[in-house]
Amino acid sequence: MSAPQAPVKLRNGVVKQVTSGDIIVIRGQPMGGPPPEVTVTLCNITAPKLERWKGNDSMDDVKDEPYAWEAREFLRRKLIGQDVTFAVEKSVNTARTYGTVWLGKDRNGENVIETLVSEGLVTVKKDNRNPTAEQTRLIELENIAKAAKKGKWADSPVSEHIRDIKWTVDDPRKLIEKFGKKPIKAVIEFVFDGSTVKAFLLPDFYNITLMISGVRCPGWPNGRRENSVGDPYADEARYFVESRLLHRDVEIVLESVNNNNFIGSVIHPKGNIAEILLSEGFAKCQDWSISNSRSGAEKLYLAEKAAKEARLRLWKDYKPCGPQIEFTGTVVEIINADALIIRTQNGENKKVFLSSIRPPAREKKNTEDSNNTARPKDFRPLYDIPWMLEAREFLREKFIRKNVKVVVDYTQPARDNFPEKLCCTVTCGKTNIAEALVARGLARVIKYRQNDDQRSSHYNLLQVAESKAEKSQHGLHAKKDIPVHRIVDLSNDPSKAKAFLTSLKRAQGIRAVVEFVTSGSRLKLFLPKEDYVITFVLAGIRTPRCQRTLPGGGVVKADEYGEKALAFTKEHCFQRDVEIKIESTETKLSGFIGWLTVNDVNMSVALVEEGLAEVVNFQDSGEITRSLKAAEERAKTKMLNIWKTRAEMPVETDKIVDEKEGQERKIDYQKVVISEVTDDLHFYAQSVDQGSMLENLLLQLRQELSANPPLPGAYKPTRGDLAVAKFTGDDQWYRVKTEKVSGTNVSVFYIDYGNRETVHVTRVADLPARFATDKPYAHEYALACVTLPSDADDKRAAVEAFKEDVLDKILLLNVEYKLSSNLTAVTLAHTNTNYDIGKGLISDGYVHVQKHRDRRLTKLIEEYKKAEEDAKHNHRNIWMYGDVRPEDDDKEFGL
Repeated sequence: MSAPQAPVKLRNGVVKQVTSGDIIVIRGQPMGGPPPEVTVTLCNITAPKLERWKGNDSMDDVKDEPYAWEAREFLRRKLIGQDVTFAVEKSVNTARTYGTVWLGKDRNGENVIETLVSEGLVTVKKDNRNPTAEQTRLIELENIAKAAKKGKWADSPVSEHIRDIKWTVDDPRKLIEKFGKKPIKAVIEFVFDGSTVKAFLLPDFYNITLMISGVRCPGWPNGRRENSVGDPYADEARYFVESRLLHRDVEIVLESVNNNNFIGSVIHPKGNIAEILLSEGFAKCQDWSISNSRSGAEKLYLAEKAAKEARLRLWKDYKPCGPQIEFTGTVVEIINADALIIRTQNGENKKVFLSSIRPPAREKKNTEDSNNTARPKDFRPLYDIPWMLEAREFLREKFIRKNVKVVVDYTQPARDNFPEKLCCTVTCGKTNIAEALVARGLARVIKYRQNDDQRSSHYNLLQVAESKAEKSQHGLHAKKDIPVHRIVDLSNDPSKAKAFLTSLKRAQGIRAVVEFVTSGSRLKLFLPKEDYVITFVLAGIRTPRCQRTLPGGGVVKADEYGEKALAFTKEHCFQRDVEIKIESTETKLSGFIGWLTVNDVNMSVALVEEGLAEVVNFQDSGEITRSLKAAEERAKTKMLNIWKTRAEMPVETDKIVDEKEGQERKIDYQKVVISEVTDDLHFYAQSVDQGSMLENLLLQLRQELSANPPLPGAYKPTRGDLAVAKFTGDDQWYRVKTEKVSGTNVSVFYIDYGNRETVHVTRVADLPARFATDKPYAHEYALACVTLPSDADDKRAAVEAFKEDVLDKILLLNVEYKLSSNLTAVTLAHTNTNYDIGKGLISDGYVHVQKHRDRRLTKLIEEYKKAEEDAKHNHRNIWMYGDVRPEDDDKEFGL
């Protein structure tokens, strides 16, 4: 091919890309739009050809020609990002544009073609018939390079100058392990979009696609730019990154893998590209990968926040979730690490939840049975969940009885039987309570979908606080020294309380925290130093009784001023640090009797002074006894509260009436649908009233998963997780709890229906967070007053008969009593006839009658017994061969 004629028109530009040793891409001067680009093939020379990848299945890949990479790299290092002057002319025989390039802004700069020839990296094209002066000059330079054995004219083996390129990586995770998250030298070869690039890792020439961790830029449908319109700012973001990274020397840190694409950070001497993209409004934070980012989540969140506030590019229409409701009040109770009770200025108590944070949660131990989803016996979240007590104590010590400002960020609608939740940012002075909790590692920040604005108005600050806590390994992020509280509960064990009396009586000035106030003079305390929980009774006084319910169902009505005495003690003591001195224990109960002071005020004296308690005989305690008597006299004189209408006389103890005696069985039918029956005759029922709520939840869940389909196999289930699974019967998504993971098989429990099955791991996916708050819609019950026969075949027959009667039918359910296993025993009846299904099973000879001592059930048991006698007399099913029921089946049930 003949060389083009001498160029006549000079132009200026900046080198964007070096494709090979003789082809460069130059960006010209912008003229009201994206800068024009010119691909220039250098005149009169030929560079060695680089290897090009043609796909996994291609057999046509040809290795580099010797020195092809050296020629490309020499030119890349010299020209990338540099101002150049160039002159071009279209070739007559090809579509290529040939030209000459000089470094600098005029022709006085270095001639790039002559430099390449002088380094021995290219071959000069010969025109022996009519060589130009330029060609003659290049041939002279080539001869000098040959004589000096420079570049490709050297004597070294050519095999040393051919790359061994790994176009694909079979096991990306192994490569990450190989480099150990250390910086690797690399060259950016291509920019797909602002946050995705292709690079060569040097010196091993691994060809990888890298997604920049922590950020996501706008892109194109299906990742393709050809003939498609990208998202707003997609082209700008790509140009922004190309002008800074394309064909630049960088370092890459491989951090994770997603769909065989590497996730990592690009380290450039002039700054972090992820942080710059965010601050310029070209990208948004990507929560799922931000924790891996080398620059740290804190800087990225702050950069995004700055772009939001400046309304840059992607954030030009950004509107912060402005506060709609604000109020002030006093913190009167810490419920747990994310919920408070605040008393407003008008005296109303409001329960508020701290926005966008999640309190410490219980993690199952490896020793727990995967099929056992219930909490351990005597489980107490406050003490048994690591960091829960520390979180509560931090809030209690810092903010109880303090004035706060509340800004409502969003309201979570009422669901099931739970009222709506006010999710708020609560500040005390300049302290954001949620931020303070997160910064100490005592709560986690909730992760949201990218476009979900139902979040805290200070969400970025919460993320920064969590990032700091993770780095310092505070609280929930600690890997060791996890707090364990081995609580000794003395509150319900009289014998144990008496055993500890001597040691506690000996101690003077025991510090305690008031956990609960039962009445004006009875409290439950936690002793932090000793790790004891005790019942404490104020000595020397008697307060009016509050209304309370007896264990058997009876009710003791409140005395006059009983509730007022309770409110007084609660106002002064609840969740406060107090000091106690123990004198004795109650005769038959487990309470410790003694003196309690809060802020140097003796509560016994304070209650008497207000006319909310009277002094009773107690062993003489010197000054305290005299103070009590004097306070009582003053209250009587002023006729305060209990002294208003009553004369001075001993108070007689009211008789407690057990209203359970003679109480009739109550019928309060609820319409339910039976969705599942187990082999032990338990069943799962759904409330008919909640049917539309369940349908709506499943509809929204499936729409969410359809819009954002989970990647099969990406979710790694663990026992006890809430997740979603595709039911084999209809191939639809449902909420589940994972009960067992065995290889690729996962045993799941469908929490809204009660059935179980084992599915392949690819049919299980992560449950979107907003669908995890609804409680299960299916509840487990047992039939009241009946029991299965002992024979296995008879059991199966009874269960099958029960299934035929109830499955997928609308029935009437009535609660009868609680079983010791916290299971509720119920009766079921047909909606049209009210006929008792349990009685029908007995009458058909499928089950036995189970005795029960509750007198309310006497008439029901009698009816069941008559049905059983009829089944015996007619030898139905289990009674076919007469009465074969074992004697031990007559044991009492339900107590």
